[in-house]
Amino acid sequence: MDRRRIIVGISGASGAVYGVRALETLRALDVETHLVVSKAGALTLEHELGMKVADVRALADRHYAIGDVGAACSSGSFRTLGMIVAPCSMKTLAEIATGVSSTLLTRSADVVLKERRRLVLLVRETPLTRVHLTNMLAVTDMGGIVAPPVPAFYTHPASIGDMVDHTVGRVLDLFDLDTSLVKRWSGMRTSGQQEEPE
Repeated sequence: MDRRRIIVGISGASGAVYGVRALETLRALDVETHLVVSKAGALTLEHELGMKVADVRALADRHYAIGDVGAACSSGSFRTLGMIVAPCSMKTLAEIATGVSSTLLTRSADVVLKERRRLVLLVRETPLTRVHLTNMLAVTDMGGIVAPPVPAFYTHPASIGDMVDHTVGRVLDLFDLDTSLVKRWSGMRTSGQQEEPE
């Protein structure tokens, strides 16, 4: 590979902003992106962000139709760093966990797992049923990483954008891609280090 590549999948769960922000950040890092958006993902993008699929596709280096199972990213011989599904619906999780590849999105995830590459799923649902948890465990057992987009309040975020950026930055950490998005934890001051009041 001349350039580093990552596949980005956007499914229909709430949280389309995570996929969009991942694409923007990967572009800034000069990482080649290959995008697959599900039909429900297209609806969520428009509802939550007012974005058309064409707007999001413009952020990626390559994009594919959800039914294009002959696309480059459907083959293990197409080398990538791995794949991010942001957000990841429970339907998408279930297909990945059971090896069902009804779309290019889930086929790409299956390929990433079989090639022992990094797969990170930003699963979005609450509360969770036993089926959801079982599927998360199955994906984890196969080497995938389940990374729900849980906000980190220790960073004292000032906006939703801050919370999104921190999550995206932490996800890209998993690919050894360092961004300026993460407010790194440096430890709490112990009582012995606190200044005495005057």
